[in-house]
Amino acid sequence: MLLFLDVDGPLIPFGGPDPYPRYGPPAPHHPLLSRLDPALGPALLALGCDLVWATTWGEDANTVLGPRLGLSPLPVPDLPEEPSLPGVHWKTSPLLSWAAGRPFVWLDDEITPADREYVDACHPAPALLHRVVPRRGLVKGDFEAVAAWLSRAPVRRSRTP
Repeated sequence: MLLFLDVDGPLIPFGGPDPYPRYGPPAPHHPLLSRLDPALGPALLALGCDLVWATTWGEDANTVLGPRLGLSPLPVPDLPEEPSLPGVHWKTSPLLSWAAGRPFVWLDDEITPADREYVDACHPAPALLHRVVPRRGLVKGDFEAVAAWLSRAPVRRSRTP
């Protein structure tokens, strides 16, 4: 099972007043990096999925974030910011292409009902599009929701004509 992982919002919470937990000093090149909880890496690995970055951080996610999370380098799909269908996130179609019919989980703070409808209509395998509240980032409840879905997700779903 693939797990597509966004960074800003899910891993690095933002969007509200401090205080946020600090897990280290601010990094000069990214002042919010101190909000990255290193415990998220082991929690993500414990889900048992094949982790894949789904972020504009690109390869920087592997060099800057991966070591702080205890993650080995992860695949980085090409996510061109091209126009998409109205209301559908620009990442949705590229992620479906990358998934190539495989089941997946997508953790992002910008998922909308239009993305879910698009995936339901265009993707033959099970998919969980889980919206993370960007103000708080990934929390225990998010992991519980994903684990519950993984425990009951079929490997494939049949398409009815």
